[in-house]
Amino acid sequence: MNQDLDRRQFMTQVGGGLAAAAIVPELARASTWSGREPIRVGVVGAGRQGRAILGELTKLAGAEIGAVCDIDPRRLASGLRRASAAEGFGSLGEMLRKRDDLGAVVVATPTHTHRAVAVEAIASGKHVYCEAPLAHTVEDCLAINSAARSARGVVAAGLQGRSNPVYTLARGFFRSDSVRELVSMRAQRHEKTSWVSPSRDADRYKALNWKLDPEISLGLAGEWGTHQFDVFHWYTGRYPTHVSGHGAIRLHDDGRTVHDTIACTFLFEDGAALQYGATLANSYGGKYEVFCGSNAAIKLAWSHGWMFKEADAPTQGWEVYANRQQFHNDEGITLIAGATKLSEQGKLKEGVGLPNTSLYYALENWLGAIAGEGEVACSIGEAVRATSVGIAAGRAVREGGAVKIEVPSV
Repeated sequence: MNQDLDRRQFMTQVGGGLAAAAIVPELARASTWSGREPIRVGVVGAGRQGRAILGELTKLAGAEIGAVCDIDPRRLASGLRRASAAEGFGSLGEMLRKRDDLGAVVVATPTHTHRAVAVEAIASGKHVYCEAPLAHTVEDCLAINSAARSARGVVAAGLQGRSNPVYTLARGFFRSDSVRELVSMRAQRHEKTSWVSPSRDADRYKALNWKLDPEISLGLAGEWGTHQFDVFHWYTGRYPTHVSGHGAIRLHDDGRTVHDTIACTFLFEDGAALQYGATLANSYGGKYEVFCGSNAAIKLAWSHGWMFKEADAPTQGWEVYANRQQFHNDEGITLIAGATKLSEQGKLKEGVGLPNTSLYYALENWLGAIAGEGEVACSIGEAVRATSVGIAAGRAVREGGAVKIEVPSV
């Protein structure tokens, strides 16, 4: 048997066919929407995330941006520049009344406003995609979940790790003997930024900078951490029972009370722990999650993933064909989504890293579910549970102590 055939078998068989499965969603979307009219989408919220969503929707064959909505005229104008054929509106109600041709709505407003917008959009019978974290209180999360239970359309939440092809591939390795017993978990998000949107108008400044308002903001732990904590929930099938936290102002001493640097420790019932750190004051290391097991460690960085095998871990035979990268004294095996197809084309090295953002794949998954191709990667119920962990972590950081995590059974 020649090496090319061995390589193809490795890419098909490793992790029980995981590499092959990783490209199925993308191929399914292409065939589903072929020859069909795209669904018209209205995007509510034209801030930074809303504009990112508009950019990704323009790449997807299954979507046509029909409307953009924002209560801030300047942001609305900015959003419409991303979708020149769309119509602009100042409220969701007006958009729904005047554009009954819309089939779907994306909720990209500030977290504390999600409940009102999502519930109204769901009640209208549209398909709905709601950004994460789901809301800023558990009560609001449960209200959105209640509305979703009676939804006539497909409702999804934007926890992007669950639809990320690299994360899907790596999860298969994690749940096999490749990693074995879980030893420890850690994650971080470092980004040097201020979280400030400037405005000379005091009221507009307050509205734009809601993340710095301690009455409504979940802080770094909730706004950023929720997305990363959910990766650990999804991989392990468990939720932490307690979290302790600490925060400080390390750079942005501008009168804010929402911390620019935090550290959290999550404890699980079986004794496992997750260490998390985030900061607005330094960019080193960026954003990643790490699972350390007795056979290997997996590092995930949203567009890339690597597995680091222990020296005494059993060899499974496929490693000789895998791409590798050197990290100081460690050698990482690159986890490549769609490896089977790339192997057949002789383009494995070109496949290191995703061609699109995690947001792209999350929206693609939702559109595919609307078209009848499988279920949404993240349900509203799952988003309720994940967000409850982020809310608890935010509280632990604010209080500077330990908090018991109550995960709703929805």
